[in-house]
Amino acid sequence: MKRKITRRDFLNGTQIAVGAAITVPILQACGVQPDEFSLPKGYYPPTKTGMRGSHDGSWEVIHARVAGEEWRAGAPEAEYDLVIVGGGISGLSAAYFYQQNKPGARILILDNHDDFGGHAKRNEFNHMGETRIGYGGTEAIDTPSSYSEEAKKLLSDIGVHTERFYDYYDQNLYGRHGLSKAIFFDQDTFGEDKLVRGFGKRSWQEFAADTPMSDAAKADFVRVFTSQEDYLPGKTQAEKYEILSKTSYEDYLRNYCKVSEEVISIYKRWGMSFWCVGIDEIPTTDILTYDGGMPGVEHTIERTGYRNDEPYIFHFPDGNASVARLLVRALKPEAMPGSTMEDVVTMQARYDLLDRAGDTVNIRLNSTAVHVVNARGGVDITYVRDGKPHKVWASKCIMACYNSAIPYLCPEMPQAQLDGLAYNVKVPLVYTKVLVPNWKPFAELGMDFVYYTGGFYKQVELAYPVSIGDYKMSATPEEPMILHMCHVPWVPDVQGPDQWRVGRAQILSTPFETFEEQAKLQLNQALAGAGFDADRDISAITVNRWSHGYAYAGDAFWEPEYKSEADKPWVKGRQPFGNIHVANSDAEAAANTNAAITQAHRAVAEILT
Repeated sequence: MKRKITRRDFLNGTQIAVGAAITVPILQACGVQPDEFSLPKGYYPPTKTGMRGSHDGSWEVIHARVAGEEWRAGAPEAEYDLVIVGGGISGLSAAYFYQQNKPGARILILDNHDDFGGHAKRNEFNHMGETRIGYGGTEAIDTPSSYSEEAKKLLSDIGVHTERFYDYYDQNLYGRHGLSKAIFFDQDTFGEDKLVRGFGKRSWQEFAADTPMSDAAKADFVRVFTSQEDYLPGKTQAEKYEILSKTSYEDYLRNYCKVSEEVISIYKRWGMSFWCVGIDEIPTTDILTYDGGMPGVEHTIERTGYRNDEPYIFHFPDGNASVARLLVRALKPEAMPGSTMEDVVTMQARYDLLDRAGDTVNIRLNSTAVHVVNARGGVDITYVRDGKPHKVWASKCIMACYNSAIPYLCPEMPQAQLDGLAYNVKVPLVYTKVLVPNWKPFAELGMDFVYYTGGFYKQVELAYPVSIGDYKMSATPEEPMILHMCHVPWVPDVQGPDQWRVGRAQILSTPFETFEEQAKLQLNQALAGAGFDADRDISAITVNRWSHGYAYAGDAFWEPEYKSEADKPWVKGRQPFGNIHVANSDAEAAANTNAAITQAHRAVAEILT
């Protein structure tokens, strides 16, 4: 039986007021203190299970800063050419671009987490001496052909050759095993808990016949998938686009396709892991760029080619954590040994070499910036580490953290810029990874993905089938597997960004045990027919909690039309302020690695010109 993993609860309801003194000194906890900033040998956060992502110890200081706490540091302890606040892909890319133009420059990267990479988080599990690797956040190089030239060049320069994934990613593995998607219908909505398999594989008539829907709803379900009806007859494509861009997908199904409420209930949460809102807030035109089986538009409006018709295969076993590791290799080769995109997957990073006195580039983890101010021809940066405030000075500073944090770190910025930065409300979500000793229950039931119409988790799916270098995927059902489960707080009675604020409070106040219990419950529900027992058959669980997850995309149903690019809040927010610059995916209002890299390049270009 799996051992329960507990966490300390720092919350009192949704009001968070935390002092810096609560943080346990990282080095002290490890029993080693080689010097004030370097990490001990053996420090290796990817193997931690339990609560990860925005883990306890990473968010308390900034929440205390938001609540009004101040830290006073003395004179700067060191001077740098560039200090970067945020060690995610954007921050690491900014350091790379700057170093390429200024070899030998002194660069310090500060990050509040215990690992680098930001949302590109690596989860490692050990099963009977074998390492299995999963992604805790950013999962893929999505549509590399659409990347900016700067981002394409960076990936190439650090050794990422995306064309190799056509060999490394087995696009037919689960198909060869006869697997397909399934829907678990919930009792509260459909009167019965029932798993229905073969979505998209069997005929729609056969699939519908097995569902617990009424006969009328079954007929509507089949019709909306099989009909070639144009639900906006007589309209041009331009006219259709104009109408459907202002029509939610829920209203489209109800008012144009004329399906029953039972059919609509299937899809209410269908795209939650993608849009993180219900279909009542998704424009129907957005369905044109989604490849997830949402019916009714095929013969009404021309479907645009999502991902430029590239397959979704550009995926390291740890997602884009390998991109972050390759960036660290480019910045500090001794900390990330090796030389190829293949060997970086299984190479163990040397965290004890990330931050050493005398090195020109250092990555300082467990360090939360609390004040960044233009001073003496440069920038003073105050940060808190192990409960102690420190100050450094830099000629330039790049804020590669969340936009929403910058107003509290740089309150001296003009109000219009602060408003633009605060406009970004990042989307909360949770990626839970479940290690099981084999995936025979999935194979027996013929499933690789289960969608839940209700329940805490929206889905469970098998890992992406990718083998690269010495890392081999789980190719047979007898081998261990990392299951991916996604939870997005759904607050249907709240609309707009406020639902994400409510959701953020929810997941921060949810203990690990709840994530664990719900994972067990829903896996038992879906796999009971194959004899699965969660208490017996789960080896480990890692919960990647992202209270500030996806970057705000700016294409939501409620988003106004802007007269120009310069009028967009995130564009106003990313403008230089003295010697302070902004680089992150928020600055482009796009939750992807392309935006993170491209905005890093822009910020460095501002500095260099």
